[in-house]
Amino acid sequence: MSRHLVYVMGPSGVGKDSVLAWVKAHAPAAAGIRFARRTVTRAADAGGEDHEPLTVEAFEQAVQAHAFALHWQANGLHYGIRHGQLAPLKQRQWVLVNGSRGHLPHALAAYPGLTAVHITARPETVRQRLLARGRESTEEVEARLRRARTFVAPPGARCIANDGALADAGRALLRVMQGEQAPSR
Repeated sequence: MSRHLVYVMGPSGVGKDSVLAWVKAHAPAAAGIRFARRTVTRAADAGGEDHEPLTVEAFEQAVQAHAFALHWQANGLHYGIRHGQLAPLKQRQWVLVNGSRGHLPHALAAYPGLTAVHITARPETVRQRLLARGRESTEEVEARLRRARTFVAPPGARCIANDGALADAGRALLRVMQGEQAPSR
């Protein structure tokens, strides 16, 4: 299997960032995995991922200047992947992108060979995680859960359940990159 783009997606609360962090910490250095750093319209000290912060105005200027290979809006924020973040693809290296389910059709059009990975978790697990974060009301969490149920992963997308041990989901993502089928739910 040639090295290529892995587009990781899933609703808030399924643990995408945690799975990606596990892979970053545990993948063999020889694997040559690159993690695309996102540009996001939120403060640098907002917590969570290491990202390039931009104001909405600066982000829109970057879009107009064609600075992004991929860009989308989700949850009131703008996200982008600069062209340079995907440059390792030219050296046949793996690049993992923390993407958006809504942007997947655009990503597939731009990178038809990408591997789509849908991280999932049972609704009760997601509900507990989102409520524990304390960022949203119970009603907002329930609305997220309803939206998550409407998403249908495209044919060929790999599904990884992240309800159990984080290492299990992380190893499943590594197996996807090794060409093995991730366990389905």
